[in-house]
Amino acid sequence: MKIAILGHGTVGSGVAEILWNRNSEVSSAAGKSLELGCILDIRDFSELPYSDRFTKDFSEILADPEIGIVAESMGGIEPAYSYLKAALEKGKSAVTSNKELVAEKGAELLSIARAHNANFLFEASVGGGIPLIRPLYSAMSAAGITEMAGILNGTTNYILTQMFRFGADYSAALADAQRLGYAERDPSADVLGWDACRKIAILSSLVWGKTLRPEEIPTEGIANITAEDVSAAEICGFSIKLLARAKLLEKGKIFARVSPALVRNGSPLSTVSDVYNAVLVRAETTGEVLFYGKGAGKMPTASSVIADIVECAKTEGNIGSVFWEDGAQSAAADTEALAEKYFIRARGLSKEDIFFLCPAAEIIGTEVFITPPLTACELSVLKEKINEHGVLLSKIPLFE
Repeated sequence: MKIAILGHGTVGSGVAEILWNRNSEVSSAAGKSLELGCILDIRDFSELPYSDRFTKDFSEILADPEIGIVAESMGGIEPAYSYLKAALEKGKSAVTSNKELVAEKGAELLSIARAHNANFLFEASVGGGIPLIRPLYSAMSAAGITEMAGILNGTTNYILTQMFRFGADYSAALADAQRLGYAERDPSADVLGWDACRKIAILSSLVWGKTLRPEEIPTEGIANITAEDVSAAEICGFSIKLLARAKLLEKGKIFARVSPALVRNGSPLSTVSDVYNAVLVRAETTGEVLFYGKGAGKMPTASSVIADIVECAKTEGNIGSVFWEDGAQSAAADTEALAEKYFIRARGLSKEDIFFLCPAAEIIGTEVFITPPLTACELSVLKEKINEHGVLLSKIPLFE
């Protein structure tokens, strides 16, 4: 069986290198001969040992009956979506590392794959080199998963780690991440939480079988986290992480949110540092399960793509458990009505003021307290009251 790769960038080149240099191991794992068949890219790579495998015409891939699996690593929605849709309709399986594509078009592509007895797999789209997607749809499919909380973006985790370790402010930590290549020149997708939002949308849709769209998930990044927030959290026994969270509620509704959150020291997520990712899964039968590892990088991500290629090659027909409904009705819960605890930092309040404004508060430090569970409306009222008596400096939800 031949494999086609769409895009010879960071991930695509890693996939090609593994197929070329470790062909015997990959074929052995698949139980059949796998071969690097074709690479679609508009650029020329004449110096590579497999330079004769390149094409600029996708129709060649579509027309080749020997190509059974198409691996996409181009990024973005188009033309990746059109290419994979056409491949699936031809009965070719497809794998991708493209989280934007899976979050936006995953339900449709999974439906097309099912209709044509092919597969659409996307292990590398969330967690990079961490085996995560496959355990969720296979080993934990009957575990009764009720909640997930993940550190799903290495850039923001590196920035927050620098702020905790060295007392750096946000701007300095971001500049350091950019210098080391952990952050893009335009880091918006990472620091504003969009990257993590797409990933938790994919995980939620897969685990609970209903489409959760990224635009339905309240998303806040880390740009407003200050060195003072970090210091106060650390003194009180917490770390701050950008958490992507999802929880199954009654009637099939899903609560999801991406935001900075306080994590108590001792939690499995509190020690995840630098560019590492982790996802904490809570299930009825297994309790807490932690998935941990490097969430990005050329070879870890390429290895996840190869794992999907092997899975497609080994599988006869469609994997029925990899599917979610593309319903018109949203699965997202009304987050305005849900109550959460908040870590509040305010200036100019005495203990008496705090108990007057928030009678059930837990005071854990000078001018720092934790609220009881509050809805968005109740939090808004508390903010107004605090600003009448002092100055609200920050409010960060608490993960428990």
